[in-house]
Amino acid sequence: MNKKLVVLVLAVLTVLMLAACGEKSKEDVTKDLKSKVEDLKGYKADAKMTLQVGEDPQTYEVEVWHNDPNYYRVSLKNEAKDQSQMILRNEEGVFVLTPALNKSFRFQSDWPSNSSQAYLYESLVKDVLEDKNATFKETKDHYVFNTKTRYQNNQMLPTQEITFNKKDLTPVSVNVMDSDKNSLVKVEFSKMDVKAAFDKKDFDMKKNMTGAQLEIPVSGNVEEKELSVLYPTDGISGSELVDEQEVATKDGKRVVLTYDGEKSFTIIQEQTTSVPTMTVSTSLQGEVVDLGFTVGAMTDQSITWTHDGVDYMLASKSLTQDEMVTIARSVQGSMVK
Repeated sequence: MNKKLVVLVLAVLTVLMLAACGEKSKEDVTKDLKSKVEDLKGYKADAKMTLQVGEDPQTYEVEVWHNDPNYYRVSLKNEAKDQSQMILRNEEGVFVLTPALNKSFRFQSDWPSNSSQAYLYESLVKDVLEDKNATFKETKDHYVFNTKTRYQNNQMLPTQEITFNKKDLTPVSVNVMDSDKNSLVKVEFSKMDVKAAFDKKDFDMKKNMTGAQLEIPVSGNVEEKELSVLYPTDGISGSELVDEQEVATKDGKRVVLTYDGEKSFTIIQEQTTSVPTMTVSTSLQGEVVDLGFTVGAMTDQSITWTHDGVDYMLASKSLTQDEMVTIARSVQGSMVK
């Protein structure tokens, strides 16, 4: 009888030990993610990014190429509006390409390491590693982390939920939220190739511009499009529109919006023009800033960006960078004062 009892106890202990071995702690998974990224030589990923900006959500197809250590190619396409942008990083610097306008801008920037990037695998893992207070849960097929973000405007997008596949630790989805836990940015990965091989030419600026233009030809009538003035839907409390000036230009018109109050700022909007032949990239001071619907350039006192055939500039001596990003993100949200 005692022998049977001993056998039964041993069997129960064995089952419990096996069950315990099947569950991993937050520290175990974090360590595995770190090793996975460190061992990666390169990858390709496809994803869908949905932005809750303005009244209607906007969806972008995202294609990511990364070749260790510092080569990147991120293609962002909004098929509904026939828009595309591409971010390139190679030995010459960081480029933002707008193929339909035949325009490219070059930055001397630390992108993408200087901020969270919801569509970059290694950036998501870095977010997990750097947030010692991140929460963790395990489901049947996934590991789920809730972490702080590292955005320049992390007051607007402070937290995110990152889901990884249990089987191979690749990303499944990212849900970036505001302070009220409302989802503002969602990225859903559909494909991940962690054994992708690349050539340096794959990250060449001119080659990628030409290739992108075969899909979306250079627009010859951008300047003919009527400028619809947009106003920020998320401003600064105590600041209001005090002046609106319209100036005729050779390509249409330029509108200057002046806001004053507790903090003052100016927003300039002007029809953009395509460049008929490829020129040397314009060098921009400042950092690449992800506005969600487009990519811009940010300095201490300004943000510039192009969206839907319009060039924008927001300038202020009194706004913080976080405040400028918040306002810039909301400019495309409404056509009502």
